[in-house]
Amino acid sequence: MWRALEHRPLGTHPLALPALKQRQLILALRALDGWQQGNSYRQIGQGLFGSDRIAGRGWKTDDLRSRTIRLVKLGRRLMSLRCRALFHKGRRRNDSS
Repeated sequence: MWRALEHRPLGTHPLALPALKQRQLILALRALDGWQQGNSYRQIGQGLFGSDRIAGRGWKTDDLRSRTIRLVKLGRRLMSLRCRALFHKGRRRNDSS
């Protein structure tokens, strides 16, 4: 508020997400889309990180495999939290119905 009163630039919004967190959330939602379409973790990893990065490595011990699995789990968590938020939107705490 003080910056606005002095006619100075406000800067970034205090609730804005850092660029790395934004990138992680975008990858998580893309991974979730691939998982919902029935793709394997390897196929999802190839879609997210490129088939050239996946093809030359041992997939079972690769760090990109672990990252892909974590991204799918995050995407599923985001989806379930958003669904809960939609179902509970507009309900009051004291509402018993």
